Amino acid sequence: MKYLLIIVLVFTTFGLHAQEKRIQILHADNSIEDEEKYPNQTVLLGDVVVEHEGITLRSKKAIHFKLQNIIRAFGNVVLNQGDTITQTSDYVQYNGKTKKAKSWGKVVLTDPTMTLATDTLDFDRIKQLLYYKSGATIKDTANVLVSEKGNYYLQTSKFEALSDVVLTNPDYVLNSEHLEYYTNNGQAFLFGPSTIVGEDNHIYTENGFYDTKKDISHFTENSVITYKNRSITADSLYYDRNKAFASATNNIKVLDTLNKAVIRGNYGEFYQELDSAYVIDRAVAITEIEKDSMYVHGDTLLVTGKPENRIVRAYNRVKFFKSNLSGKCDSIHSNQKTGLTQMFRNPILWSQESQITGDTIHLLSNPETEKLDSLKILRNAFVIQKDSAGYNQIKGRNILGKFIKNDLEDVNVIGNAESIFYVRDDEDNLNGIDKSTCSRINFKLMDKKIKDITYFVNPEGTIFPPSKLPKSERLFPGFIWRDKERPYKMEDIFIKDKAASPLPPPKEGESVETNNKQSVNN
Repeated sequence: MKYLLIIVLVFTTFGLHAQEKRIQILHADNSIEDEEKYPNQTVLLGDVVVEHEGITLRSKKAIHFKLQNIIRAFGNVVLNQGDTITQTSDYVQYNGKTKKAKSWGKVVLTDPTMTLATDTLDFDRIKQLLYYKSGATIKDTANVLVSEKGNYYLQTSKFEALSDVVLTNPDYVLNSEHLEYYTNNGQAFLFGPSTIVGEDNHIYTENGFYDTKKDISHFTENSVITYKNRSITADSLYYDRNKAFASATNNIKVLDTLNKAVIRGNYGEFYQELDSAYVIDRAVAITEIEKDSMYVHGDTLLVTGKPENRIVRAYNRVKFFKSNLSGKCDSIHSNQKTGLTQMFRNPILWSQESQITGDTIHLLSNPETEKLDSLKILRNAFVIQKDSAGYNQIKGRNILGKFIKNDLEDVNVIGNAESIFYVRDDEDNLNGIDKSTCSRINFKLMDKKIKDITYFVNPEGTIFPPSKLPKSERLFPGFIWRDKERPYKMEDIFIKDKAASPLPPPKEGESVETNNKQSVNN
């Protein structure tokens, strides 16, 4: 059995050698065979042409190692594989057994999709693989790619470029540590820290795809698009350079460095030339105001305009929160240049312990100091503060308010002014209930309470002992206490509230507090 195995191995080896095709010498102007000087070698001189299984090699000089089935070619070497691969170099060594070629000295290789230039190049014909380790430059119709190390797969036209990769396009420069690039379609796949720098934007990613011919891209790991004073980060970023358009998905963060503002959400669209941003899905705009942050949420956020004249709009179920001010409305419009913020459709503000409503609410801030300056409530203005015995209420046509150190402190109610006020002494004992009317009311807010009420132009009123004013007359028509809708922390702006309804007048023997709870629960 042992001898049989040896015989099988011998014949198998002989068969393999028999199948191995020899390098063929097609032409040489002259040849030298000298067994003493060149044992088992043939020196070929002048217009040398050799062939091996579809590959042709031309040179000025060559040495043929017959036993090893190897050819070494020198001087103006031209290597062809079929009619697709042409390579020139100073030197080539080709092994007919392994079908591997090694070339060096001004190596230039071309195929129908690209040109590769390097100092040293290896070619594995079985794998149809080219590889280099000392730097190469690859050019196709759209780009120039330079890398220190790389592999080129001829069958798929794929470059795997490694270490110090630079891809240069007329519109941008791409840098990466690992790039897979297809010369037939211009598609690039990025792995590891990579940058794409254009004339007016900068992209960073650690995993992504870039179609260099269509100029569209998709980035999926630690990706950032930066242009001018704005940057966009997200779990997934899509970018179309032709349209200067980006879309982002999940954990979006848009940073506006000029206006000290941030937008967050889970889906967004951005047009660079229009300087606009559209964000939905837990969308929130965050603006820094005197070392404090204002958080504005709506179902949809829309930011438009150049940095120096930016407009922020929020639509549907809008809520905002700041440490000393919060609010709610259907839509909001904020002009960062003028400092004017307008609240529309059922707006409500909470400042300190006050609830403020009206048909339309305007907040005005100083664009330079970024401090809140003043407040306007237009039509059906209504201010409510809770007292342990009931509710202080002031209403009128319009309200003008003044912020001092970002706290609402001075308020004027103008036109058809009315008030219900629980009068207390210095020890907080209830002395009576003041119910008054006049043309204008001014009141101060101190320590979160209504203080120093002043009535102007034909004031009329009566201070009733608490037992003498029926509970049905202690609430103005349209009264709604909406404390359950108030955001007390940033996370509350995402809560979707049920609509509140006006309180009916309390029945005799029923407390205002009980009546209010029933209304909210309904």
